Amino acid sequence: MRQSRPYCLTVGVRLELVQGSEAGPGQRVAAAPPARVRVIDAALVCIARDGLGGITLDDVARQAGCSRATLYRLFPGGRDAVLGAVAQTEVSRFFSALAVRMGAADDLEDVLVAGMHEAALEVTGHAVLQRLLGQEPELVLAQLAFARMDEALAVTCAFTAPFLGRWLDPAESRRVAEWAARIVVSYLSCPAEGVELTDPDEVRRLVRAFVLPGIRALSDTAPGAGAARGRTSTSTFATAASESSKGAVS
Repeated sequence: MRQSRPYCLTVGVRLELVQGSEAGPGQRVAAAPPARVRVIDAALVCIARDGLGGITLDDVARQAGCSRATLYRLFPGGRDAVLGAVAQTEVSRFFSALAVRMGAADDLEDVLVAGMHEAALEVTGHAVLQRLLGQEPELVLAQLAFARMDEALAVTCAFTAPFLGRWLDPAESRRVAEWAARIVVSYLSCPAEGVELTDPDEVRRLVRAFVLPGIRALSDTAPGAGAARGRTSTSTFATAASESSKGAVS
């Protein structure tokens, strides 16, 4: 059943997505204690400066203004625990930014533009990630190859689909969420002339020209779709496409 009210997520300034957490999309995630946040932020500074391979606990402790013993009390697993917390925290921050943008959208076109644009901004504007991609790409790309990419897409779709659920049914929401995520990954990993996802106007043109018509076409040809649902979906998408085409740049 589609949602009748805006989908909202309450987020803090800093979030940590801890392994094993039961929190899901739309649920509040507890903020990390200040001392842990300070260490995580210090580790990010060290990674940006020295790379992932060159980071040491002594460097992180010095950057965080604490002792090595304090760092071990906060992260008993040592270096691996610190790096794991950094990765998980940055994932949480990424989804927090998406939630703020997508939760404020007023229609299907806007939520797609907001999500795709914000994702591109977060990825291309993340200094540490860009540093790793430029100098230690194997450490990042290995986490996005084969089945791991499927896992990343599954997590992204599970988070973003409810935002689309204000205008699409659950099955359509999941399908469109994955499609939008694949578009972002494709253009960020293999840029194309004339498609700059960090430009909101270009993202909107892309959504109007291809994504909204594609959603309508997929809905019309979906196997097993009931007549009543098909009529509703077709009407919804036709209206969305018609409205979105007004003022579109040729």
